[in-house]
Amino acid sequence: MSDEQKMSEEDRMIEEEFQGLLNDYLNSNHRRKVDIITRAFNMAKEAHKGARRRSGEPYIMHPLAVARIVSREMGLGSTSISASLLHDVVEDTDYTVEDIRTLFGDKIAQIVDGLTKISSGMFGEDVSAQAENFRKLLLTMSEDIRVILIKIADRLHNMRTLSSMAPAKQFKITGETLYIYAPLAHRLGLFAIKTELEELCFKYEHPEVFADLTRKIEESAPERNKIYENFAVPVVKALDKMEIDYEMRARVKSVYSIWNKMQTKGIEFNEVYDLFAVRIIFELSPGLDEKKQCWDIYSAITDIYKLRPDRIRDWVSHPKANGYQALHLTVMGPDGKWIEIQIRSRRMDDIAEKGFAAHWKYKESRIEEDNELDKWLKTIQEVLANPNPNAIDFLDTVKMNLFSSEIFVFTPKGEIKTLPQGATALDFAYTIHTRVGDHCLGAKVNHTLVPLSQKLGSGDQVEILTSQSVQPQPEWLNFVTTAKARTKIEASLRRQRRRVGEKGKKVLDELFDNEPIDNTVFNKILHLYKAENKEDLYYLIGSNEVVLPGNKEAFQKIKSAEPDKQDNLFVRYVKQAMNAIKKGPEIKNSKEASKGVGDEPSSVPIPMMPPTPKVDRKSVYSLTESNFRKNFVVPLCCNPLPGDDVFGYITEKEEVEVHKRACQTGLKLKSNFGDRVIEVAWGDYRQYSFLASIVFTGIDRIGILSSILAKLAEGVKVNIQSVNVSSNDGIFEGVFNLHVHSAEEVNQLCAKIAKVDGVSTVHRSPV
Repeated sequence: MSDEQKMSEEDRMIEEEFQGLLNDYLNSNHRRKVDIITRAFNMAKEAHKGARRRSGEPYIMHPLAVARIVSREMGLGSTSISASLLHDVVEDTDYTVEDIRTLFGDKIAQIVDGLTKISSGMFGEDVSAQAENFRKLLLTMSEDIRVILIKIADRLHNMRTLSSMAPAKQFKITGETLYIYAPLAHRLGLFAIKTELEELCFKYEHPEVFADLTRKIEESAPERNKIYENFAVPVVKALDKMEIDYEMRARVKSVYSIWNKMQTKGIEFNEVYDLFAVRIIFELSPGLDEKKQCWDIYSAITDIYKLRPDRIRDWVSHPKANGYQALHLTVMGPDGKWIEIQIRSRRMDDIAEKGFAAHWKYKESRIEEDNELDKWLKTIQEVLANPNPNAIDFLDTVKMNLFSSEIFVFTPKGEIKTLPQGATALDFAYTIHTRVGDHCLGAKVNHTLVPLSQKLGSGDQVEILTSQSVQPQPEWLNFVTTAKARTKIEASLRRQRRRVGEKGKKVLDELFDNEPIDNTVFNKILHLYKAENKEDLYYLIGSNEVVLPGNKEAFQKIKSAEPDKQDNLFVRYVKQAMNAIKKGPEIKNSKEASKGVGDEPSSVPIPMMPPTPKVDRKSVYSLTESNFRKNFVVPLCCNPLPGDDVFGYITEKEEVEVHKRACQTGLKLKSNFGDRVIEVAWGDYRQYSFLASIVFTGIDRIGILSSILAKLAEGVKVNIQSVNVSSNDGIFEGVFNLHVHSAEEVNQLCAKIAKVDGVSTVHRSPV
């Protein structure tokens, strides 16, 4: 194909994609502002002319794809579509925000400006810059929610085309997506997008496991279909009798959520009982109450099948904080299988799939849950008003409540407050008002006095007791869970510290007759009282932890009483030598070493470790062993074994730390320190062994432990570190901690234990 033919083919492809975008828009219920979308497309096409993506396709295909996600999958209108088409123009070309404002008005310019400010994402070598980008993202989001919606759409398309990236880059992007973007999509109610982001991350992080689970789901389809058909027949008959306009279908859990459940509960695929859920979506009949219709359908189903009472979830009366509404119940189906049912109206289904973006469609109804977004954005604004000076802590503080399960708690007057799972009485106090939290003395939960650290449950009625004499304490940070509470407490503690510091500064200034203190003198004072900086010194003085002498001349006397400087130097050299001996290779001649310690400081032999070679971040790092040592670090957070899906993280010491791709600590590292993430490859290990845990349960009987140990010893020498077995009411639980050389070895041992009569479950512990 000639260059001219290729150009013509690409122009045709671009035009088809644009027409598809216009069709999506025209099929929506938005006003027909085709002109502004066309102008935005023409500008973006011209601006990105000649530019190409890493995949080789024309760059304009990316903003077009983002605009289609925004239109078709989020249901947004012409302003958002136009901003999506232009979202990279200011960042990548010579056009400015002012040019956008002149041609398209203030609103589109504001959104594009917000997108440009956060275009670099959360990656970068400077961690503070990463968190600052995240702060900008939140700030622009609180001003116009469409900024983050378009940013999520941008991330979704990048994830859909991630295959063109190098593996190390894929790890970085998937880490950031799981850590920030998927929780944000969840918090904004974008269920379908959240699910796809998680699914794509899982596909790239664990390709083999993803393929295996996908195959198993497909293979189990005939059995699921049979269960659904047997369940559906009487239900369809009952609903048709009610003359309801509805659709009913079975929805399979996402591969990621199935795998996540397997990991957290330590179960196999065939033990996941809720592989699918039945969803009933009805059209609201004129003149009927939406909530009543949900309960009418519930009543019809529970007349047919036995209900599991502990699995009822009424999100209709009390919507989730992201606007989600539905009635969930679990019943025993005709095949003896538990079946989850979700009952929703068409409006509820739209909001469940498209989140807050769908609320614009139903604005005229002015339903109560429309305010949930405003409530959350207000919380974000409060957090931004007092950001944590520590960049990573700030990022984690905001993220804290993005992906939490929710509970509903009542005030003494019966008002409902939504809190994350695990929230305490103190969190509740700050939810009421900052002043209530700051002066919180205690709480009554269901009329019983409890400590501030008391965790709350759904349905609790909470009364907060306050006193003006109470102030936030540092230990409060140990048990609060909400971003608002943590931020307000930290801000108050900083104010308290400043006030104490001002008092201390005044005392020191008065000692020196309010004359400027020479820097040399000040440094001596800092050294004398072991203070890091001026602020620390002022605080120590103000809090009476440091008592100053009666006059400034006394400083000289105190200073002269210090140990000789040479002695201090000697001590430092000895300490240095001893530390080096501990850390470095053994000194060959121990007599010479002991002699050196008693000589002059300059003669102390300090054994040196060879300098750690710098890791090549662009190549695959080989994880090897030599002389019973390894060239990598195994962290305790996830305890990876050879054969696990892992990535490498380069520490500040230039050591390579190996984390499972699913490790929560690793996820944080990928998102906060993306530039240090590398691709690694396992080697073959014969010398070095790794600690692993095998958990097993079963029916207790005499000699079962002996049978298990005998089975383990068949054909292989097993190095068991410890065994812990307990029995209760005829059921035993056991844990083997043992040394192995690979994950495959653990799988073989699990298979052996599973063959023992009486053992019901056996699996490797995830940590």
